[in-house]
Amino acid sequence: MLEWLIRRRLAAFEARWHYPMDYARALLAGSRRAFFAYARLAPAAALREGLPLAAWHAAKITALRAEECGPCTQLAVDMARAEGVPDALLQALLDDDLARLQRLDADAALTQRFAHAWARREAGLPAHREALRQRFGEAGLATLAVAMTSARMFPLLKSALGHAQHCQRVQVEVAAAAEQPPRLAR
Repeated sequence: MLEWLIRRRLAAFEARWHYPMDYARALLAGSRRAFFAYARLAPAAALREGLPLAAWHAAKITALRAEECGPCTQLAVDMARAEGVPDALLQALLDDDLARLQRLDADAALTQRFAHAWARREAGLPAHREALRQRFGEAGLATLAVAMTSARMFPLLKSALGHAQHCQRVQVEVAAAAEQPPRLAR
């Protein structure tokens, strides 16, 4: 009975977000204990404390792109849109257009710079971390650390289970896609 309910919820998530949940089904079929352990970690991806909405989404999307999972990045973009993050900001994020992102939302630009430095282990990471700490405090830094780390958990798990998909075009909206070709997720 419990497995039936879980499969139903996975199907509902798939239908709502157009995101394949085959990896979660494979995890459940392989080990219920592993599935439940993973399910207990998943809510960390939704933690948002002390951060503006666009900045939080910018960091998560940037962290996901570092894992080169197109479907995961598309899901994060769709969820950001559903929460009201402007399309122009999301497109600037996907285009890695820091100047445009800075004009649209300085906080999102700050978190994107931090997330890039973190994902790439750049030498400038301490300076980006300190700028972020100055802007959002310790709670903001802690929240971003959890958000970025937990966001990357999904593509890593999918890859380990053999369900990773790379090279999917990430689109912000149909109209924007018609104006310029969408970029491939990294």
